Amino acid sequence: MKKLLALAAAVAVVGTETIAEDYPSKPIEVITHAGAGGGTDVTARMMMLRARRELGEDMIVVNKRGGGGSVAMDHYLTLPADGYSILTFTIGHAAELAKGKTDMTLADVRPIARGTDDPQILMARCGAYESAQAFVDAQKDEPLSYGVTQLGNIDDVSAFMFTTRGGLATPRIVPFEGGGELATQLIAEAVDVAVLNLAEAASQIDAGDICPIVVLADDRMGALPDVSTAKELGIDVSFSTVRGFVVHKDVPDDVAAKIEDSLMNAMNHSVYQGFLESVGLDGTSVAGSEVWGNQLTTMVTDMEAALKELGFIE
Repeated sequence: MKKLLALAAAVAVVGTETIAEDYPSKPIEVITHAGAGGGTDVTARMMMLRARRELGEDMIVVNKRGGGGSVAMDHYLTLPADGYSILTFTIGHAAELAKGKTDMTLADVRPIARGTDDPQILMARCGAYESAQAFVDAQKDEPLSYGVTQLGNIDDVSAFMFTTRGGLATPRIVPFEGGGELATQLIAEAVDVAVLNLAEAASQIDAGDICPIVVLADDRMGALPDVSTAKELGIDVSFSTVRGFVVHKDVPDDVAAKIEDSLMNAMNHSVYQGFLESVGLDGTSVAGSEVWGNQLTTMVTDMEAALKELGFIE
């Protein structure tokens, strides 16, 4: 009986050791909630350019749109935990988790790697405010109109938290279909402020029409060294549009490690680094499972706290 148990244990160990050696043996799906051409979709495709070579198999984007990411998350829960599907995960997913709009919990997934860490930026028409402090002072008694591209998500949460923690007047929120439209309408004076990422208004910034005025991050951005952070102004707010990748919690450890190594190699390659540079980011956006995992936990916790503070959830 002891010999049989020992043999069974040996077979189990050998089987475990050979999982990653045989992986992958078929194409890998990358599940995203974004439509073709959206920021998350583009990030995933840029990662995949080199990750295909690293893994030695094709990778296919599967778009599952709807519910701010909840449709993609619920779909992912139905897939096998075999490493042949990877889920893109963003700040929007964190908001849906915090609001209980999906069957998924953070415990259902394990972090793999972060691809972008793109701070939210408050932008105004160039010349509208003499300084970041003047921008803050203008809101102490009278509200400004803030243009956003999402409701009950990172954009309006960023606006509300900035004004709430700054002791400023509650902003008037004006939603738009996308970042491009919002940038155009900011120039047209339809709103006073736009909550955008750097890439969404790059051409208007270069043209001198739109000026970033406050970065909602812990540190100044390398691409905007002269733009103050909210924390430098005494307002404790930090929100980023992060995009990364997770897999099922039950994916075997060696398979998860192989996926992480492959994605990290792909995103540290000059091709992906060039993409980051083109959208105003740098290599610090890329991070492995430990850093990404800690950020996931903090992100969901902070989003839940913000949504409760603002009355979006009880």
